[in-house]
Amino acid sequence: MIAYLIIFLFVSFPFSLQEQNKMNQLEKATFGAGCFWCVEAVFERLDGVQSVEAGYAGGSTANPTYEEVCSGTTGHAEVAQITFDQKKISYERLLEVLWEVHDPTTLNRQGADVGTQYRSVIFYQDEKQKTAAEKSKMDAAKNFSSAIVTEIKPLTQFYNAENYHQDYFRNNPSAPYCMYLIKPKLEKLDHK
Repeated sequence: MIAYLIIFLFVSFPFSLQEQNKMNQLEKATFGAGCFWCVEAVFERLDGVQSVEAGYAGGSTANPTYEEVCSGTTGHAEVAQITFDQKKISYERLLEVLWEVHDPTTLNRQGADVGTQYRSVIFYQDEKQKTAAEKSKMDAAKNFSSAIVTEIKPLTQFYNAENYHQDYFRNNPSAPYCMYLIKPKLEKLDHK
């Protein structure tokens, strides 16, 4: 009977111990810093980032659509949820990049993108991330002449954005928004 149970477990859970350990090293970070196309394009280029998903967080409407979020009535922010390998890149490094690639001193806007959905926000997964985000915000404040307005809040729910928002820059590099707003952010990051 025990032999059958072991075989059942092995067949039902085909992951090796090495694969399970690799999966356990992955963490998530969720940031809002204006349009999620920009945030996604920046973070998916970092070594140690496994994936970035555009989505919505911080509001009260379940399963919001892009149109609903853009109306400003759902309370959601456009965010990027970053899955990263903590052995290759730290959460603290992701926070450093966040401060470098957006203006955290403008309330509910990034450039021409205006509305609460474009607010600067860090949604933390646990107390460790909360502490790191608060420390990082204090450290970053010395680099800005105006006060940082970035919110730091617990992540209660993340909703994936529609498929056409995923990998937007990669799929539309010649689109005017990508050429004039995203490309300069990537060039700035490349020069650091």
